Amino acid sequence: MGATTSKAQGYDPNLVRRLRLHFVGEVQGVGFRWTARRVANELGLVGWVRNEPDGSVSMELQGPSHDLAVYFTLFDRQYASYPLRYVIDEKDDIAPVMGERDFRVRF
Repeated sequence: MGATTSKAQGYDPNLVRRLRLHFVGEVQGVGFRWTARRVANELGLVGWVRNEPDGSVSMELQGPSHDLAVYFTLFDRQYASYPLRYVIDEKDDIAPVMGERDFRVRF
């Protein structure tokens, strides 16, 4: 499934959202960050993900609203045979970061 709007085409600034997310549960030591990056790159989304010292994961994810919704569906499918137990503890809309070109794993 491809993105409706790719990075190469650019985003309509009126449709771009950026989410700040905080995940808790089974999110470290299971490939969570790398899967997050792979799915975001597949959809042409930008942002970052990182492990936190308390065992949680923080993420900022940006792109068209439709592609953000698709992201979570595709992410869940990656773990269909090995379901993770996690919840999104916090989710906030924040100001988009213009000029960001990719999705990175931060350390």
